[in-house]
Amino acid sequence: MKEHFAARLDLFVQNNQQIKKAFAWKSGQINRLAALLYTVENKAADLDAIRDSSELIKSSTGLFSTFRGNLSVCIAALLSLSGDRKTQLSDTLAVYELLKERKLRASDYLVAAAYQIAAHSAFDQHQRMADRTRQFYDSMKEYHRFLTGQDDYIFSAMLALSDLEPEQGAARMEQLYTELKPEFLSGNSVQALTQVLALGAETPGAAARVLALRDAFRSRGLRMDREYTLSSLGVLSLLPADDETLVQDISDTHDYLRTQKGFGSWSVTKQELLLLSAALVSYKHIEAVQSGILASALSTSLTNIVIAQQTAIAVAAASSAAAASSSH
Repeated sequence: MKEHFAARLDLFVQNNQQIKKAFAWKSGQINRLAALLYTVENKAADLDAIRDSSELIKSSTGLFSTFRGNLSVCIAALLSLSGDRKTQLSDTLAVYELLKERKLRASDYLVAAAYQIAAHSAFDQHQRMADRTRQFYDSMKEYHRFLTGQDDYIFSAMLALSDLEPEQGAARMEQLYTELKPEFLSGNSVQALTQVLALGAETPGAAARVLALRDAFRSRGLRMDREYTLSSLGVLSLLPADDETLVQDISDTHDYLRTQKGFGSWSVTKQELLLLSAALVSYKHIEAVQSGILASALSTSLTNIVIAQQTAIAVAAASSAAAASSSH
């Protein structure tokens, strides 16, 4: 493992320990996500800035606001890394209301979708992006009525920010879904995978590359084809790196992190650790891409995909805990 990347992993471990200590009562998955957000910026976690951003969220929202829910530490971390926290939060809250006006339901996923739009589009484009988010969501729902739900809000916003047209994008996703669904168990995860692949435009052989990568990981005893990691397989398939290099890098990263404090099997499931490892490796390869525009687009998409998957893990964990509590 190269020295620079090893230092990046150590920074991730340190950031995770710091954020976990500072926000011990919050979701472990979202704390690790906040640590990752700082790590990919090659920065040590600024706990004071995250706390200040958290207080800003509290002072700007009601007691039962979704912004104070599972994703609060993640949003606070994103705000703390932005140039103008107050404006960024104000814009995000305004976009959130625009999305709700378009009959998208209040949820952690909608919070993340609103942040994406506010952070990655001009103020005078927010209305249009909210419209496009709804259009992408509706286009997906036309093909898969029962698969498409709140967990698709983040991807819908991500697609809205792209150059794709909703109907064209949905048709491309459906083509990929038809190719890939026989190979995987979870229809919902395959839909998320096709959303990622659609961002790669009309890349020929996209499905074949995903399947080749899946098999390469399987040969090493790593299952990237499970519920929360399948969309990461899509990101990896878009990277200009050979399969063996990607598999080796992720295997080494996974094994290293597993030995570190806070990343043992009692703290982090194998699937989440693979998701985090794939993200760190993907960022490394994205940084090596020569084109600044391509690197920026891939990096932004990857961040949003990781947020989507970590949110799904956190929501599932919270639902499971609530169900266990009510059963007693």
